Amino acid sequence: MSHAEALPHGGIEEVLPNIFFVTGTMTAEFFDAPWQFGRNMTIVREGDELTVINSVRLDDAGLKQLEALGKVTSVVRIGSLHGRDDAFYVDRYQPTYWSLRGAPPNGVKVDEELRADALPLRDASLFSFEHTKLPETILRLDRDGGVMIACDALQNWAEPDAFTDAATQAKMKDMGFYTPANVGVAWRLMNEAKAEDFARLKQVSFQHALCGHGAPLRATAQAGYHATFKRLFDV
Repeated sequence: MSHAEALPHGGIEEVLPNIFFVTGTMTAEFFDAPWQFGRNMTIVREGDELTVINSVRLDDAGLKQLEALGKVTSVVRIGSLHGRDDAFYVDRYQPTYWSLRGAPPNGVKVDEELRADALPLRDASLFSFEHTKLPETILRLDRDGGVMIACDALQNWAEPDAFTDAATQAKMKDMGFYTPANVGVAWRLMNEAKAEDFARLKQVSFQHALCGHGAPLRATAQAGYHATFKRLFDV
């Protein structure tokens, strides 16, 4: 099948031991207007095996950097609104493809459904939103005090990134996107997010968050998101 082209992106950075992060470009239409903004891919290494989460297609130089880390054995879709580049990684590396139940089709055959008792990583757990229009999950790694790997529900856009164009920056600023440790603005509106999910999420302990959008949030993530849940949902 044909794949979306590789768009500009940064280099792969090790943000926590054996956890890597790279930011690239996303173009889409939201609210009847074109947008261009940054999106993130997280890569987790166990031994010489790599698990790709929130895939972002890399150019040839980026793929060489990825392949130097290990072998891609799993590609994981944790959010309904991401997944356009999953097919590229599945076709190139023939990994096991994991996806959340009920996610919109993206042309990739699902090998394994994400479940609390069936996950692609060791010492991991799954948080699933129960009151959203589209399915959404967060992977929690039981290491380094707890690492949340999120898609759109949790974001950490403190400021515009290098991959967001000027017109999109203006719209995002007006809508309140540039708020640290935030719940995704467009995601929350589209999904009519409910307080019940965030009350449950407050019971999950963690220190770090690596989200589909925004910068890595290390050490202070739980306090930041708890303040946001209180502000937005009074929980």
